[in-house]
Amino acid sequence: MKLITSFTVNHDILEKGMYISRIDGDVVTYDIRMKKPNQGDYLANPVMHTFEHLFATYVRNTEYSDNIIYVGPMGCRTGFYFLVRDAISHARALALVKETLDFVLQFEGQIPGTAAPAECGNYLEHDLAGAKEIAADMKKVLENWEESKMTYLE
Repeated sequence: MKLITSFTVNHDILEKGMYISRIDGDVVTYDIRMKKPNQGDYLANPVMHTFEHLFATYVRNTEYSDNIIYVGPMGCRTGFYFLVRDAISHARALALVKETLDFVLQFEGQIPGTAAPAECGNYLEHDLAGAKEIAADMKKVLENWEESKMTYLE
């Protein structure tokens, strides 16, 4: 079998950031890389879980909600995939991620979708403080990030 595109990215040189992972028709997949791969420092499950709930809730409550397809953690626990329709420009997707990081940093209270077991398959495993830590770190990483940096290095 041929390797899928994400396995052909050189993870030895991949740094934290936001990259255009692939474009399939009108769907753009972004790689929000929060940890440098294969360095022994990975996102903890409760942190990823909380970040995912907050990220998904925020972006699906913006004017772009109809163009948001998916946000979810990578199995390697080094970041998230963010899938949108190409009606959202790369620059706007980057801005939306930055806005989401601010939302996570300012969030207080009950994590959306965790009020009862019926809302989430693991509703008790969350870490808001940890989600805020990775949001703060990524905010620094993406502070001067722009569309020209969204291509993987070879």
